[in-house]
Amino acid sequence: MSAICEVPGGNIAVAETPMLRWVLAYADDALILGHRLSEWCSRAPSMEEDMALANLGLDLLGQARFLYSHAATLENAAQPALERSEDDYAYRRDAPQFRNALLVEQPNGDFAATMVRHMLYASFADLYWRASLAVSDPAIAAFAARSEKEIAYHERHAADWVIRLGDGTAESRRRAQSALDGLLAFADELFETEADQLPLMAAGAIIDPARLRDAYRHRIEQICARATLSLAWPRWHQSGGRQGRHGEHLGHLLAELQFLPRAYPGASW
Repeated sequence: MSAICEVPGGNIAVAETPMLRWVLAYADDALILGHRLSEWCSRAPSMEEDMALANLGLDLLGQARFLYSHAATLENAAQPALERSEDDYAYRRDAPQFRNALLVEQPNGDFAATMVRHMLYASFADLYWRASLAVSDPAIAAFAARSEKEIAYHERHAADWVIRLGDGTAESRRRAQSALDGLLAFADELFETEADQLPLMAAGAIIDPARLRDAYRHRIEQICARATLSLAWPRWHQSGGRQGRHGEHLGHLLAELQFLPRAYPGASW
């Protein structure tokens, strides 16, 4: 394998294997959604919710750090001279190199939109990491055991708010319904798989998310029924994030997230 040449402080060139791309996809999901939640600091409807959203964001940041570190382990094993770190993946990739689902990069909107977005993500993540307890990679299984406990709380928190808003005032229900109608088309991308990752799924190294779709839809339908929200699964869905095709929102988010490391390359924090 030829060495990868990179400009100091510039973008890294990731040699993506199927496993590395899988790790980056879920790390990117956690980092981008965690950053979105951090944008609520000092802006939430109450002090308690301000603290809650910050803690949810910190959970996701911790998950991203573990997965980025695991990605570094995989890449450094193939090319030790790279000396990758978790910061390289967070701060030294442009939007087309990110593999997050489009759902998590969507703007916060109002509080109802943030809770609906988080409910759609966390309901999937809870199922996915619970299923991942049985994967053959001990590091990923251990990560799933820790993350599932965190994400189970995320789902309860978001679902409680969606129910409270949907079954609340006419205005809160209108906002929750509008958010659900606008975000539901992004949910199905969470279940996409890539052909070169099928052998990893067959070997038990990672979980095929498609097998969780029915259970996921049942959960969302139950939450929406309790929230008195109308639910109609779209016949089409937004896609492309896993392949690096993102909307304009991610570029603006990364400009803020990566500013200091880009301005002072090589600095330690």
